[in-house]
Amino acid sequence: QVQLVESGGGLVQAGGSLRLSCAASGSFFNAMGWYRQAPGKQREFVASITRGGTINYADSVKGRFTISRDNAKNTVYLQMNSLKAEDTAIYYCNARISGLLPGAYWGQGTQVTVSS
Repeated sequence: QVQLVESGGGLVQAGGSLRLSCAASGSFFNAMGWYRQAPGKQREFVASITRGGTINYADSVKGRFTISRDNAKNTVYLQMNSLKAEDTAIYYCNARISGLLPGAYWGQGTQVTVSS
């Protein structure tokens, strides 16, 4: 049974930092990453990383967010710096066994709230 468990969300002031983690179990994944959904908006891509280390970012987070993964721990991380109010959203971990995101597996989501 595949499970993706996120942690690390919370409330932070604008300009602050948070680090999200997503621990996967039940399978190994080529691509892992993050999506987010703000109230009243569609879910959008944030960042992804493959097992081989290929990384992609949404333009809105380039230079502020850093994605990384520990293949031995089957865990992906999202370091978020210089947070803005518009980064407020529920952040979802996503994974795909082969190929690129989006994949079929989703975490339950973790709330990130940035106060201005």
